[in-house]
This record gives sequence, structure tokens and C-alpha cells, in this order.
Amino acid sequence: QVQLVESGGGLVQAGGSLRLSCVASGSILSINAMGWYRQAPGKQRELAAIISGGRTNYTDSVKGRFTISRDNAKNTVYLQMNSLKPEDTAVYYCNANFLDLGTFKYRDVWGQGTLVTVSS
Repeated sequence: QVQLVESGGGLVQAGGSLRLSCVASGSILSINAMGWYRQAPGKQRELAAIISGGRTNYTDSVKGRFTISRDNAKNTVYLQMNSLKPEDTAVYYCNANFLDLGTFKYRDVWGQGTLVTVSS
């Protein structure tokens, strides 16, 4: 069983900062990519940022404001969010693409989500 546990969400005023963390645990042989997705009320889930092999990619709306980083030794991914805007309000989900220790196959796992609310 593989589990992702997110933390760090909350309420912040526009212009403020938050840092999200996501820790992966369980039968993981290795992790390929880790990312943060978000789903705003009434909208589809979208990719916010992803990191794989040291390379990062961001959706246009967060470039220059969000930074994704990873601690491989701790199987942890972070999302530093600065200059937050009300439109960043969403549930943020962590995702990992990993090599399963039991099956030796790559598969995806999702966290339960953490709510970020940015007030104007």
C-alpha cells in the first residue's frame, strides 16, 4: 500500500505565501515524478507544477510565483506558493508516479487533497 499525505493548506490573504508538503510512504521502489494538481470550485482538475529527474514544469498561471522542489531521501515534494491570488483558491492534490515494490510496475497514486483559500 502506498500513501501520499499532504499538509500546509489554509487561509491566506492575497499576496501572501503558503508552503505545501506531500510525503509518500509504502511499498515504493523509486519515484519517477511528483506533482501538484489543483481543482477550483466548478472547474476541472489541472496540473499546477511537476518535477521529474530534477526538471520542473509549471502551468502558465503560476510561473514565477510557485516553486516545486523535492527531497528524494524523504520521498517528499514541496510547493512554495508566493504572491497568492484569489484565483489560486482550490483543493491541491499531490500525485506521484512510482515503481511499485510489489509488482515492479509504474503506477500513480493521489493524496487526499488540501484546501488553499486566498481571500481578496
